[in-house]
Amino acid sequence: MGILEESVSGLKVFDCVLRLFVVPFSIAAIWLTLTNHQDNSSYGELVSSYFMGLRYMVYISGISAGYAFLAAVSLWVRSLVSKAWIFFVSDQVVAYLMVTSMAALGEILYLAYNGDQKVTWSEACTSFGMFCQRLKLILAFHVVALCCFLLLAVISAYRLFSRFDPPILPSKEAEEEQC
Repeated sequence: MGILEESVSGLKVFDCVLRLFVVPFSIAAIWLTLTNHQDNSSYGELVSSYFMGLRYMVYISGISAGYAFLAAVSLWVRSLVSKAWIFFVSDQVVAYLMVTSMAALGEILYLAYNGDQKVTWSEACTSFGMFCQRLKLILAFHVVALCCFLLLAVISAYRLFSRFDPPILPSKEAEEEQC
């Protein structure tokens, strides 16, 4: 086995481990979001399902966990591994979706801590502190999963584009002959 084959095999194992690493973080973010609620005698109940951005994050986390698991399994299927462009496109799409869901989660967290005076929303974290603490934990889990997917996007891009030869620049002599 040559050095290139060893590094490709090591990259394949790292890719698989990274994909499997995403699954528990995504599932934990989903579970924490779905169980996040808090009652307050003055203001009522705050439930995560009230927020469209949190529901979106749950859907995207579910998609990313399912995709990560299926992709980790399919890495060992020879006919799919030869289709590097499938992994490249899929990893890019999931990474971008994770970025959008993190933005939605970040916006909700920002509004919960700061409110928005223009639309007369007050901050909620002084009254619903536990809800906000769990939101920060959800954001941390989501950031870890997103970082993994960004790294996976780079790995799949490397896998795809390393199959092609670099472009050949014309030599100075060839340019002079054309003139």
